Formats: sequence, structure tokens, C-alpha cells
Amino acid sequence: MAATDPSTRTAPGGSRTRRPPMIARAANVGQRTETCDERADRLWMDLMHEVRVVLTAVQLLFAFLLAAVFTPAYERLDHTERLLYLLCLVSGAGALVALTGPVALHRLVTGLKVKTEAVAWASRLVTVALALLLTMTSLGLLVVMRQITGAFTALLLTIALTLWCGLCWGVPAFLLRRNLRIGRQPSHRHDPVSPHDVPRPRKGCTSPRPMGPKGASAACPEDRRVPRRGAP
Repeated sequence: MAATDPSTRTAPGGSRTRRPPMIARAANVGQRTETCDERADRLWMDLMHEVRVVLTAVQLLFAFLLAAVFTPAYERLDHTERLLYLLCLVSGAGALVALTGPVALHRLVTGLKVKTEAVAWASRLVTVALALLLTMTSLGLLVVMRQITGAFTALLLTIALTLWCGLCWGVPAFLLRRNLRIGRQPSHRHDPVSPHDVPRPRKGCTSPRPMGPKGASAACPEDRRVPRRGAP
């Protein structure tokens, strides 16, 4: 007996038609078609690639900070510079812990079927790690520049570099989110919004929470229907 394709169904006339796939759509994925589980797996893999990139930078800077205290140059630091160095070291340790948090989270909740929630928590941890990395970099630059120039000049240069880093990290994402939000607004206040623009969650599907500030979460399968009692 030939195997029956689970993605097809038999029409009343005897002909077979293909069932529409269960999809999970968000406001920022365009026409991508994937299941809720596939979307969670994809977001997790993307997040792990980001962690690998940031973790390398944090490891290099943190290793330098740990070794710098045992060098003769550390003895020439005044009280203010040692305090800045201490804050820099604490920020680096916090960034390292936040970046390893997704690994511990994945190991502790594996098999509990909470992948979408784990992705959301891991994304928050990576965001905190980025903020701590920016703090560590700024404080480290301030300590080094105080040895090269005066305290006031070092402070101005550090503020300028910190603002530049914030612009490189935040402005592109802000502009993309704003353009996406403007593009999804109706052209006239009386124009109806298409139901495909704003996905509505269905029963029986667990959607992840937003991946970041004002982010969009995956919707439930749009073709999943809950049959009413007594319906044919």
C-alpha cells in the first residue's frame, strides 16, 4: 500500500489537495514561512552566533584587565584611576557572566519544551552583556587615556568614543524599527488595516516573548483552527 503524504488531504470529489503549512509569522520576518518550533530554533542559533562574537571581545579585554594588576604600571595609578579600574573589572566580570548565562539556561531547561521562553531570556542576557561591555570599554579607555593626556582631555575623548559606540550600535536598529513601524501604518485613518499585517495568536501555540525592546514575537500557526463543538 502506498504511503499517504500527511501534507495532503482528499477533497469531496476524490482529488487530493495540499494542506497549507503551519506558519509562525512576526512583524519583522516578511514572507518567511516556518513553524513555531523552527522559528525558535532559528532565533536560538542566531543568538548563539552573536554570543560567540561578543564573548571573544569580552574574554580578551577581561584577560588583559586581570593581568594588568600584576604589572609595575599598576603601582603608578592614583586612587581615582584604581577606582575606575575596579569598576572596569567588575563590568567585565558581569559581561562574562551574562554571556555565559544562555548556555547555563539552555542546559537547565533542556527537555522542558520552553524553547521560545528560553530564547527571550537569552536575548535579554545578551543585551545586558552588551551594556556591560560598553561600560568596561569606556572605563578602560578612560584609565589608559589618563596616563597619556590630562584628566579633562581623557574624559572628553572617552565620552566622545562612548557616544560613537552608542551611535554605531543603536542608531541603525532605531531607524530600521521606525521605518518598519511607519511602513505598517495605514495610509489614511479610515483605511482598514489588513489582517495579515498584525498576526493574531491562535490557541494551542506558545509564542515567544519579544526579543528586545519593542520587538515582535512569533505568532501562532495561522492555519490552525479549533473546531467548534458540533461542527461537521
